[in-house]
Amino acid sequence: MSEELGACSECDALYRKRRLNRGEVARCPRCGAKLYARARLDPGQMLGLVTGALLTFIIANAYPIVIMQVQGVSNSATLSGSILTLWSEERRLMAVLVFATTQLFPLLDLVAMTALLSVAVRARRKGRRRPAWFAPLLRFLQSMRPWGMTEVFMLGVLVALVKLSNMAHVLPGVALWAFGALTILLASILAFDLRSLWDETEP
Repeated sequence: MSEELGACSECDALYRKRRLNRGEVARCPRCGAKLYARARLDPGQMLGLVTGALLTFIIANAYPIVIMQVQGVSNSATLSGSILTLWSEERRLMAVLVFATTQLFPLLDLVAMTALLSVAVRARRKGRRRPAWFAPLLRFLQSMRPWGMTEVFMLGVLVALVKLSNMAHVLPGVALWAFGALTILLASILAFDLRSLWDETEP
């Protein structure tokens, strides 16, 4: 990476950007604010983590979240089925919000990360330059990140299960465990500094 000047976002002090080792964080010498960092995991390791999260996402949406038994009658509920139920009951704004925050935005995040990390892996192995769509996709991913709320959905499901347990026999479904694993994986992925991908793809 060629040395270049940057400015601290907190105090506007100028600094000369240098390549960091894995896991290192550069801080402003004037105010101590974080300037930039280099992730502990390399792009190939992160790509494996994102691929695992994608598979977990598919499982979480394909299987029931809970199975309720009331007087010997069992009913199961999937996330997609719950969204369709909200839509059919004329609660369409709620259905759109649930779909966007628990399915659309997390899926777009994982797909975009897969594309960006694939470019970074190829750049490290073959020295290829960044494609024209790399920077716009990186900016889009940064702007979209706050809208993914899988952890909020997971907390809401747990609260609902506690309340329903007094009225019916509730069994956690495969999707509930998958959403729990997905929440942990997404937390690890969101901790990855997206700005480091720009440096990883420097020719």
